[in-house]
Amino acid sequence: MNTNAANDAAAVAAADRAELATRSWIGLRTLVLDLHDRRKEVSVALEMSFIKAKALMKVGAGPCKLRDLATRLGTDAPYTTLIVDDLEKRGLVVRTPHPDDRRSKLVTLTDAGRAAAEVAHGIVGAPPEAVLALDTDDLIVLDRIVAALVAAEDMERASSSVGLR
Repeated sequence: MNTNAANDAAAVAAADRAELATRSWIGLRTLVLDLHDRRKEVSVALEMSFIKAKALMKVGAGPCKLRDLATRLGTDAPYTTLIVDDLEKRGLVVRTPHPDDRRSKLVTLTDAGRAAAEVAHGIVGAPPEAVLALDTDDLIVLDRIVAALVAAEDMERASSSVGLR
């Protein structure tokens, strides 16, 4: 095979790969966001906006600074303050002084907040029937692929946040 033919084959393979990646991504988005979007169900169950429920789920991983919660939610600090204010009024979170940084407060779930976060996790975490219907070998492959994608995104986010603090 001459060099031009090899380059052409590589270009076609790259285009096919890009098309396959795009088709896979669109399929994932359709499955999760269009066909099985659970945000409304969470909002109705908890009688709050999904962003507030999402905040509860994020804080459920452990107490965090307001600034860190804003980063986890992808919101700005003033909006995150409004979210936490409402959750605090509902008795779902408390703010306490940070033990190492007097300028910061830690946001922590109350028992009621923990229960609400568990309800939210239960709703968003329930796999749809199409996933439950996959055979075990396919589930193992899917789990491996999703874990690799999440790990890659986590690494990318961690490397991009270095120097932001």
